[in-house]
Amino acid sequence: MEKVPGEMEIERRERNEELSEAERKAVQATWARVYANCEDVGVAILVRFFVNFPSAKQYFSQFKHMEEPLEMERSPQLRKHACRVMGALNTVVENLHDPDKVSSVLALVGKAHALKHKVEPVYFKILSGVILEVIAEEFANDFPPETQRAWAKVRGLIYSHVTAAYKEVGWVQQVPNATTPPATLPSSGP
Repeated sequence: MEKVPGEMEIERRERNEELSEAERKAVQATWARVYANCEDVGVAILVRFFVNFPSAKQYFSQFKHMEEPLEMERSPQLRKHACRVMGALNTVVENLHDPDKVSSVLALVGKAHALKHKVEPVYFKILSGVILEVIAEEFANDFPPETQRAWAKVRGLIYSHVTAAYKEVGWVQQVPNATTPPATLPSSGP
């Protein structure tokens, strides 16, 4: 059964642990294999995200009414957004050696999603968990426990920078309307 986050869970800060040089290289090596097929992997990530967390579709007028995974996979708008997500992640991963660049990219992403799109920040946590699930499944042979731990640190880094951007712009948690189900968190994962 999936958990519904309470305010305390949403507000809880992720640990923002430093990556060692070996961890950074492991993340970048894994990512190089993932990014070689970025559109298809990105689509697989978003389709799983929307199938498992359909309340996230409320932010996407172009495909919010799509129910079938195949219909989502074929959507040009979803494919385009998948490429944008993968591109932003690529910029982060390529620049893990440059904390200022990572912070800058994630601040732009966070501010845009807070101010323009009004996306609850918990969806970044959920999406990053889905990303790790897909990578672990699609690239199981290249995803040993030490690489999984390194990616968990990247997940925490992304979430902490994005939520910092939300706080910087004065984000106030949105109150869902009666027809919008609350966001849910994966019941397990890094």
